[in-house]
Amino acid sequence: MTTMLTMTTTTAPLTHLDLLEGEAIHILREAVAQCARPALLFSGGKDSAVLLHLAVKAFAPSPLPFPLLHIDTGHNYDSVIAFRNQRARETGAQLLVGHVEDAIRDGRVVLQHPLESRNRHQSVALMDAIRSHRFDALFGGARRDEEKARAKERVFSFRNEQGSWDPRGQRPELWSLYHARPLPGEHVRVFPISNWTELDVWRYIAREGLELPSLYFAHEREVIRRGALLAPVTDLTPPAAGERPERMSVRFRTVGDITCTAPVASTASTVEEIVIETLATAVSERGATRLDDQTSEASMELRKKEGYF
Repeated sequence: MTTMLTMTTTTAPLTHLDLLEGEAIHILREAVAQCARPALLFSGGKDSAVLLHLAVKAFAPSPLPFPLLHIDTGHNYDSVIAFRNQRARETGAQLLVGHVEDAIRDGRVVLQHPLESRNRHQSVALMDAIRSHRFDALFGGARRDEEKARAKERVFSFRNEQGSWDPRGQRPELWSLYHARPLPGEHVRVFPISNWTELDVWRYIAREGLELPSLYFAHEREVIRRGALLAPVTDLTPPAAGERPERMSVRFRTVGDITCTAPVASTASTVEEIVIETLATAVSERGATRLDDQTSEASMELRKKEGYF
């Protein structure tokens, strides 16, 4: 008589973060399989840092099959640019940088005044890079919870020859099936963490032990109160007549062009403390931090139709 031995193995159920990670990795691989010349938009901010980490996981142990691309307004914090360069070196990825300053010098971007926010003008330099390198897909770290116009966007967002987004011209994404092949002249913006929330991002950063620029953590700096927002006091954002700077403990929920990115009052100096703080906040990330998103003329939907990320 022979006895059959059966072995059973148990695995822990997948967590919420596991499912989000798996979805993002699937999206990254699907786009690379269908597109000829993708690139990953990498600014050094927390969302793009998470996106880069996911991309490294998706294609390990091979090197990244695409370069990193940053559209530099020329008004970024030095520490964020240093972190951008550091992560490019650590991953061995090629880093390409497009400069808004080039479009200003060529006269294709005309500023109303020298200290105007260059944030919306990134679209010109972005399209320059797309045409120059013939990119047909760009990975971005946008999330649906950032702003109501973001929630309208597909995971694979098609753009025309001018980079414009037409919400009525997007392709269906039924059952997580993605058609990534652009028509001649088109390209596609791909958002692998579209279904993540700000809280998901911070919990993932905590789980994976990701490094970030120090601006994301509480520090003291001079700020000015402008309505419900705090504006940092810098050479690019000096106090206006009658404004009185205050020294406060703040952190940045998002980092970008200095002229339009506001810090928030905070004492959260660790990732764990930021997770707790994020659980309690009722104001969206962009609503609390973007000095240039406060009027309808500067709405995200209008910008996306003009070619913005």
